[in-house]
Amino acid sequence: MESKSISKIILEIRAGTGGEEAALFAGDLGRMYQKYAVKKGWQFIILDYSQSSLKGYKTLIAEISSPSTSSGQNLYEILKNESGVHRVQRVPETEKSGRIHTSTVSVAILPEVEPKEIQINPQDLEITFFHSSGPGGQNVNKVETAVRIRHIPSGLVVASQSERSQARNKELAMNILRAKFYEIQKTAEEQKIDALRKEQVGWAEREEKIRTYNFPQDRITDHRINKKWHNIENILNGELEPIIKALKN
Repeated sequence: MESKSISKIILEIRAGTGGEEAALFAGDLGRMYQKYAVKKGWQFIILDYSQSSLKGYKTLIAEISSPSTSSGQNLYEILKNESGVHRVQRVPETEKSGRIHTSTVSVAILPEVEPKEIQINPQDLEITFFHSSGPGGQNVNKVETAVRIRHIPSGLVVASQSERSQARNKELAMNILRAKFYEIQKTAEEQKIDALRKEQVGWAEREEKIRTYNFPQDRITDHRINKKWHNIENILNGELEPIIKALKN
Protein backbone atom coordinates (compact mmCIF):
# COMPACT_ATOMS: atom_id res chain seq x y z
CA MET A 1 0.00 0.00 0.00
CA GLU A 2 1.28 3.44 -0.89
CA SER A 3 2.32 5.83 1.86
CA LYS A 4 0.19 8.67 0.51
CA SER A 5 -2.64 9.94 2.66
CA ILE A 6 -6.03 8.53 1.65
CA SER A 7 -8.90 10.80 2.71
CA LYS A 8 -11.69 8.68 1.16
CA ILE A 9 -12.48 5.00 1.52
CA ILE A 10 -15.25 2.65 0.43
CA LEU A 11 -16.86 0.59 3.22
CA GLU A 12 -18.53 -2.61 2.08
CA ILE A 13 -20.55 -4.73 4.52
CA ARG A 14 -22.11 -8.05 3.50
CA ALA A 15 -24.22 -10.45 5.56
CA GLY A 16 -22.67 -13.93 5.64
CA THR A 17 -23.89 -17.10 7.32
CA GLY A 18 -26.90 -16.74 9.57
CA GLY A 19 -29.66 -15.50 7.28
CA GLU A 20 -31.84 -12.76 8.74
CA GLU A 21 -29.76 -12.50 11.92
CA ALA A 22 -26.59 -11.89 9.85
CA ALA A 23 -28.42 -9.13 7.95
CA LEU A 24 -29.52 -7.51 11.22
CA PHE A 25 -25.96 -7.56 12.54
CA ALA A 26 -24.71 -6.12 9.23
CA GLY A 27 -27.03 -3.19 9.96
CA ASP A 28 -25.60 -2.91 13.48
CA LEU A 29 -22.06 -2.74 12.10
CA GLY A 30 -23.07 -0.18 9.49
CA ARG A 31 -24.51 2.07 12.18
CA MET A 32 -21.41 1.54 14.34
CA TYR A 33 -19.11 2.78 11.59
CA GLN A 34 -21.46 5.65 10.77
CA LYS A 35 -21.51 6.81 14.41
CA TYR A 36 -17.73 6.43 14.66
CA ALA A 37 -17.34 8.54 11.51
CA VAL A 38 -19.56 11.27 12.99
CA LYS A 39 -17.47 11.30 16.18
CA LYS A 40 -14.32 11.73 14.05
CA GLY A 41 -15.86 14.56 12.02
CA TRP A 42 -15.94 12.52 8.82
CA GLN A 43 -18.65 12.38 6.19
CA PHE A 44 -20.55 9.09 5.81
CA ILE A 45 -22.65 8.57 2.67
CA ILE A 46 -24.55 5.34 1.99
CA LEU A 47 -24.05 4.68 -1.71
CA ASP A 48 -25.97 1.44 -2.17
CA TYR A 49 -27.73 -1.19 -0.07
CA SER A 50 -30.00 -4.20 -0.17
CA GLN A 51 -32.34 -4.67 2.81
CA SER A 52 -33.70 -7.89 4.26
CA SER A 53 -37.33 -8.49 5.20
CA LEU A 54 -36.67 -7.45 8.83
CA LYS A 55 -34.90 -4.22 7.79
CA GLY A 56 -31.42 -5.69 8.17
CA TYR A 57 -28.88 -5.30 5.38
CA LYS A 58 -27.82 -8.03 2.98
CA THR A 59 -25.31 -5.50 1.63
CA LEU A 60 -24.41 -1.95 2.55
CA ILE A 61 -21.84 0.15 0.69
CA ALA A 62 -20.80 3.59 1.93
CA GLU A 63 -18.21 6.25 1.23
CA ILE A 64 -16.37 7.67 4.24
CA SER A 65 -14.41 10.86 3.64
CA SER A 66 -12.36 13.29 5.69
CA PRO A 67 -13.10 17.00 5.10
CA SER A 68 -10.37 19.37 3.94
CA THR A 69 -10.11 20.75 7.49
CA SER A 70 -8.85 17.31 8.56
CA SER A 71 -6.38 16.94 5.70
CA GLY A 72 -3.55 14.56 6.38
CA GLN A 73 -5.76 11.92 8.01
CA ASN A 74 -5.23 8.59 6.31
CA LEU A 75 -8.63 6.94 6.61
CA TYR A 76 -7.41 3.73 5.01
CA GLU A 77 -4.64 3.32 7.59
CA ILE A 78 -7.08 4.05 10.42
CA LEU A 79 -9.78 1.63 9.28
CA LYS A 80 -7.98 -1.07 7.26
CA ASN A 81 -7.88 -3.48 10.20
CA GLU A 82 -11.69 -3.62 10.19
CA SER A 83 -11.52 -5.72 7.01
CA GLY A 84 -12.40 -9.36 7.57
CA VAL A 85 -15.14 -11.58 8.98
CA HIS A 86 -16.96 -10.33 12.08
CA ARG A 87 -18.73 -13.06 14.06
CA VAL A 88 -21.71 -12.40 16.35
CA GLN A 89 -23.05 -14.70 19.06
CA ARG A 90 -26.44 -13.70 20.48
CA VAL A 91 -30.10 -14.64 20.75
CA PRO A 92 -31.73 -13.33 17.55
CA GLU A 93 -34.95 -11.33 17.61
CA THR A 94 -36.53 -14.16 15.61
CA GLU A 95 -35.49 -16.86 18.12
CA LYS A 96 -38.39 -17.91 20.37
CA SER A 97 -36.64 -20.64 22.39
CA GLY A 98 -33.81 -18.40 23.60
CA ARG A 99 -31.04 -20.27 21.78
CA ILE A 100 -27.81 -18.42 21.00
CA HIS A 101 -27.03 -18.28 17.29
CA THR A 102 -23.69 -17.64 15.60
CA SER A 103 -23.71 -15.52 12.45
CA THR A 104 -21.08 -13.77 10.35
CA VAL A 105 -20.72 -10.50 8.47
CA SER A 106 -17.85 -9.56 6.16
CA VAL A 107 -16.39 -6.06 6.14
CA ALA A 108 -14.13 -4.64 3.44
CA ILE A 109 -12.27 -1.33 3.61
CA LEU A 110 -11.23 -0.21 0.12
CA PRO A 111 -9.13 2.86 -0.62
CA GLU A 112 -10.80 5.19 -3.10
CA VAL A 113 -8.65 5.29 -6.22
CA GLU A 114 -7.96 8.15 -8.62
CA PRO A 115 -9.09 7.53 -12.24
CA LYS A 116 -5.50 7.77 -13.50
CA GLU A 117 -4.46 4.86 -11.24
CA ILE A 118 -6.99 2.36 -12.60
CA GLN A 119 -7.81 2.56 -16.31
CA ILE A 120 -11.23 1.16 -17.26
CA ASN A 121 -12.34 0.97 -20.89
CA PRO A 122 -15.76 2.68 -21.22
CA GLN A 123 -16.68 0.15 -23.90
CA ASP A 124 -16.44 -2.59 -21.26
CA LEU A 125 -19.22 -1.01 -19.20
CA GLU A 126 -22.96 -1.67 -19.28
CA ILE A 127 -24.74 1.23 -17.53
CA THR A 128 -28.39 1.13 -16.52
CA PHE A 129 -30.57 3.53 -14.54
CA PHE A 130 -33.29 2.77 -11.98
CA HIS A 131 -35.43 4.40 -9.28
CA SER A 132 -33.61 4.83 -5.98
CA SER A 133 -35.42 3.29 -3.01
CA GLY A 134 -35.73 4.14 0.64
CA PRO A 135 -36.06 1.87 3.70
CA GLY A 136 -38.69 -0.78 3.14
CA GLY A 137 -38.23 -0.65 -0.61
CA GLN A 138 -40.42 2.33 -1.44
CA ASN A 139 -39.28 4.51 -4.32
CA VAL A 140 -38.01 7.90 -3.18
CA ASN A 141 -37.50 9.29 -6.68
CA LYS A 142 -39.91 9.36 -9.61
CA VAL A 143 -36.93 9.86 -11.93
CA GLU A 144 -34.43 7.08 -12.62
CA THR A 145 -31.43 8.75 -10.99
CA ALA A 146 -29.83 5.63 -9.46
CA VAL A 147 -27.06 4.05 -11.52
CA ARG A 148 -25.93 0.45 -11.89
CA ILE A 149 -22.70 -0.37 -13.73
CA ARG A 150 -21.66 -3.83 -14.89
CA HIS A 151 -18.09 -4.43 -16.00
CA ILE A 152 -18.75 -6.92 -18.79
CA PRO A 153 -15.36 -8.76 -18.93
CA SER A 154 -15.20 -9.42 -15.18
CA GLY A 155 -18.91 -9.51 -14.34
CA LEU A 156 -18.41 -7.03 -11.46
CA VAL A 157 -21.58 -5.05 -10.71
CA VAL A 158 -21.69 -1.83 -8.64
CA ALA A 159 -24.41 0.74 -7.99
CA SER A 160 -25.07 4.09 -6.38
CA GLN A 161 -28.45 5.54 -5.42
CA SER A 162 -27.55 8.15 -2.82
CA GLU A 163 -27.65 11.27 -4.99
CA ARG A 164 -30.45 12.97 -6.93
CA SER A 165 -28.58 13.24 -10.23
CA GLN A 166 -27.57 10.48 -12.62
CA ALA A 167 -24.19 12.12 -13.21
CA ARG A 168 -23.25 12.15 -9.52
CA ASN A 169 -24.45 8.58 -8.95
CA LYS A 170 -22.48 7.44 -11.99
CA GLU A 171 -19.36 9.13 -10.58
CA LEU A 172 -19.83 7.43 -7.20
CA ALA A 173 -20.49 4.03 -8.80
CA MET A 174 -17.27 4.39 -10.82
CA ASN A 175 -15.43 5.17 -7.57
CA ILE A 176 -16.65 1.84 -6.16
CA LEU A 177 -15.66 -0.01 -9.32
CA ARG A 178 -12.14 1.42 -9.35
CA ALA A 179 -11.73 0.62 -5.64
CA LYS A 180 -12.75 -2.99 -6.27
CA PHE A 181 -10.31 -3.38 -9.16
CA TYR A 182 -7.53 -1.84 -7.08
CA GLU A 183 -8.24 -4.28 -4.24
CA ILE A 184 -8.27 -7.24 -6.65
CA GLN A 185 -4.86 -6.23 -8.01
CA LYS A 186 -3.45 -5.64 -4.52
CA THR A 187 -4.78 -8.99 -3.26
CA ALA A 188 -3.23 -10.80 -6.24
CA GLU A 189 0.15 -9.23 -5.46
CA GLU A 190 -0.15 -10.15 -1.76
CA GLN A 191 -1.06 -13.74 -2.64
CA LYS A 192 2.10 -14.04 -4.72
CA ILE A 193 4.17 -12.79 -1.77
CA ASP A 194 2.35 -15.12 0.64
CA ALA A 195 2.94 -18.10 -1.66
CA LEU A 196 6.64 -17.29 -1.82
CA ARG A 197 6.84 -16.92 1.97
CA LYS A 198 5.08 -20.26 2.44
CA GLU A 199 7.57 -21.95 0.12
CA GLN A 200 10.48 -20.50 2.05
CA VAL A 201 9.47 -20.81 5.71
CA GLY A 202 5.95 -22.28 5.88
CA TRP A 203 3.09 -20.67 7.78
CA ALA A 204 -0.26 -21.61 9.27
CA GLU A 205 -3.43 -20.49 7.54
CA ARG A 206 -5.08 -17.60 9.36
CA GLU A 207 -8.54 -18.16 10.77
CA GLU A 208 -11.23 -16.50 8.73
CA LYS A 209 -12.84 -14.57 11.57
CA ILE A 210 -11.06 -11.50 12.91
CA ARG A 211 -13.46 -10.56 15.72
CA THR A 212 -16.26 -12.06 17.81
CA TYR A 213 -19.10 -10.08 19.42
CA ASN A 214 -20.42 -12.27 22.26
CA PHE A 215 -23.61 -10.64 23.56
CA PRO A 216 -24.44 -13.08 26.42
CA GLN A 217 -21.01 -12.39 27.94
CA ASP A 218 -20.98 -8.72 26.85
CA ARG A 219 -17.54 -9.25 25.33
CA ILE A 220 -15.78 -8.40 22.08
CA THR A 221 -12.66 -10.40 21.24
CA ASP A 222 -10.23 -9.50 18.47
CA HIS A 223 -8.57 -12.78 17.57
CA ARG A 224 -5.56 -11.22 15.82
CA ILE A 225 -4.21 -9.62 18.99
CA ASN A 226 -6.15 -11.78 21.49
CA LYS A 227 -7.55 -8.72 23.25
CA LYS A 228 -10.99 -8.36 24.83
CA TRP A 229 -13.34 -5.43 25.51
CA HIS A 230 -16.66 -5.26 27.35
CA ASN A 231 -19.76 -3.05 26.94
CA ILE A 232 -20.74 -4.14 23.43
CA GLU A 233 -23.62 -1.65 23.19
CA ASN A 234 -21.27 1.25 23.87
CA ILE A 235 -18.88 0.10 21.14
CA LEU A 236 -21.72 -0.47 18.66
CA ASN A 237 -22.77 3.09 19.47
CA GLY A 238 -19.58 4.32 17.82
CA GLU A 239 -17.06 4.07 20.69
CA LEU A 240 -14.65 2.16 18.47
CA GLU A 241 -11.49 4.11 19.21
CA PRO A 242 -10.03 1.72 21.85
CA ILE A 243 -10.16 -1.17 19.34
CA ILE A 244 -8.78 0.95 16.49
CA LYS A 245 -5.85 2.09 18.67
CA ALA A 246 -5.10 -1.39 19.99
CA LEU A 247 -4.82 -2.76 16.44
CA LYS A 248 -2.47 0.04 15.39
CA ASN A 249 -0.01 -0.63 18.23
